[in-house]
Amino acid sequence: MADLTADTVLAGLKPIFGEVLNESDIELNRDSNASNTPNWDSLAHLEIIEMVQRRFKVQFSLTDLQKLNDVGDLVDLVLEKYSAG
Repeated sequence: MADLTADTVLAGLKPIFGEVLNESDIELNRDSNASNTPNWDSLAHLEIIEMVQRRFKVQFSLTDLQKLNDVGDLVDLVLEKYSAG
């Protein structure tokens, strides 16, 4: 995974969210969050985080996770952890 950008991370998140939330044609953008995305509950959130860590080969701390409010925050966190790793 060379040269990750916000767009490539967002594109990589779409199939993860689609699978976990059982929405193959999910509309995902930086403003997507649990309040405006169907089927995104706390259990789905845990599964999404686990799959994101595996897909992008990054590790999130509990502090990192507490700062997540939407998909945009997740994209930024992946980029931060990926570049630091």
